[in-house]
Amino acid sequence: MNDVNSMLQDIRWETEATRRYTGRAALSPRVMQAMAEVPRERFVPEDMRALAFRNGPLPIGHGQTISQPFIVALMTDLLEPEPDDVMLEVGTGSGYQAAILSRLVRKVYSLEVIEPLARRARALLADLGYDNVEVLHADGHAGLPEHAPYDGIIVTAAASTVPPALIEQLKPGARLVIPVGRPGWSQVLKVIEKRIDGSVSERDVLDVAFVPLTHGTGAGGD
Repeated sequence: MNDVNSMLQDIRWETEATRRYTGRAALSPRVMQAMAEVPRERFVPEDMRALAFRNGPLPIGHGQTISQPFIVALMTDLLEPEPDDVMLEVGTGSGYQAAILSRLVRKVYSLEVIEPLARRARALLADLGYDNVEVLHADGHAGLPEHAPYDGIIVTAAASTVPPALIEQLKPGARLVIPVGRPGWSQVLKVIEKRIDGSVSERDVLDVAFVPLTHGTGAGGD
């Protein structure tokens, strides 16, 4: 079994193992195809590429990580992306989550607080041909109102509370997928849905561990 197939099998096993919490016995074939196609090894440091397909997070510098493949796949699936969607990502990090989303939606805007990470991810995504992703160096707590409302928002760093601006920038019927909690404490992955009438529902999905979503001139993340 090659590295990609091994990664996909790990995702399937963990999806089955967590189905009582996530409500998903299997992930969307479109999501799994994107996980198969995007070259994960290009998004990790060169000296860690032998570990790229293992089902665990890896450091990418500046105190940030690339999330484990299962979490990337699950969070993507929870967004329920459609081909014509415009999505917002808070926390570009390596650019890997944005690359996965780029295969599934029409446009991805991605925000990153750490300028060197934003610059590196922007260059890598362009080099790989993911030209429907726009990476901006900006504070993710405020979202990106100039392109709102969004068909979905994904946050790849843990917020202490859900930023109200992100809920405001969702289209009715759209979802926000976000880990909430403090580093070193309990964190939970949440799905927040804005109903057609504008009311909001919230569901806890799974215990997780993410780097913190930081304030500044931008956001932290995957």
